Amino acid sequence: MSRPDPEQLQGTLVDFALLELIRQHRESFQPLWSVDSWVKLMIWLSLNCGLSGERDSLEHFAAAIGERITSRLRRTFFERELADLELQVLADPAEQQVLLLSQAPTDPAVLDPERLARALERVELTDLVVADRSRWQQLEAVVTIPWKG
Repeated sequence: MSRPDPEQLQGTLVDFALLELIRQHRESFQPLWSVDSWVKLMIWLSLNCGLSGERDSLEHFAAAIGERITSRLRRTFFERELADLELQVLADPAEQQVLLLSQAPTDPAVLDPERLARALERVELTDLVVADRSRWQQLEAVVTIPWKG
């Protein structure tokens, strides 16, 4: 196996550090699960990169990091891993629904509605999604739940 070159290692390290930074601080940007929380994170990151909070400076920051990195940051910001429940929650408010993905696709008990309800409660989504379980839709190892509208 060949060794990665220094630029690849540096890129991997920066990517890892940035995603960990988001995981460690995402709960502090309130209200959770909102566009406002995402915007607050982006402002915080740009200010910590030495830019001002002015609109043109923020737009420059967004353009500089690019769409690919922004998408990865956003996904990390709006996802939660619940290892003990064997679930991953993806709850980007820009999407039409919240996704709950089974981490054990061969175990149907993982997608039991009561277990899903516990997951929603733990990540503080219960009041933000449709409570009517007849509107929850299971597709293979994924359950989709609409946002309240």
